[in-house]
Amino acid sequence: MATRNIVLEGDSVLTKKCHYVTKFDDRLATLIDDMKETLGKAEGVGLAAPQVGVLRRVVVISIPEQEVDLELVNPEIVEQSGEQDGLEGCLSCPNQWGMVKRPLKVTAKAFDRNGKEFTVEGEGLLARCLCHEIDHLEGVIFKARAYRMVAPSELE
Repeated sequence: MATRNIVLEGDSVLTKKCHYVTKFDDRLATLIDDMKETLGKAEGVGLAAPQVGVLRRVVVISIPEQEVDLELVNPEIVEQSGEQDGLEGCLSCPNQWGMVKRPLKVTAKAFDRNGKEFTVEGEGLLARCLCHEIDHLEGVIFKARAYRMVAPSELE
C-alpha cells in the first residue's frame, strides 16, 4: 500500500465524470488499498478516486465511530428519502466548509473489489458521505451544492 497525493480544487480531474470500472483485478485492489491508506492518513471520512487523480468510479468511506468501512466500485444511489442540512468539507478543498442539503437516508448499490454486487443503506453522516463521494464521480465538488460557505471563525 502507498499513500497517494490528494488532488486539490482547481485541478481539472475533479470536474470530470469518471469511467466505470470493468476490470476487477490487482490494479483495482491496489487503487482501493492506496485510497484507504491515503484516507486514513488524511483523517477524512471519504475519498473518491478522482481525488487521487484516477478517473474511475471508486469510493472508500471510513466512519470508525459507526463501525463503517466501505469500498464501493461503480456506486450509484438507487433510493433516497428525507432531508438533512449540515456542514461539509472536503479533502480536496482544505479549510473550506459549506452548508449543504442532502437526503437523510440513501440506499446505494455498488460492487466490491472482487466484482460482487451489494447494497448499503445509510442514514445521517453515512448518507451524506455516500452522496458527497458519488458526486465526486460525476465531477461535482460539494461547493457547487453548498447554499452558504462558512468562514473558519464561525466554526469555533
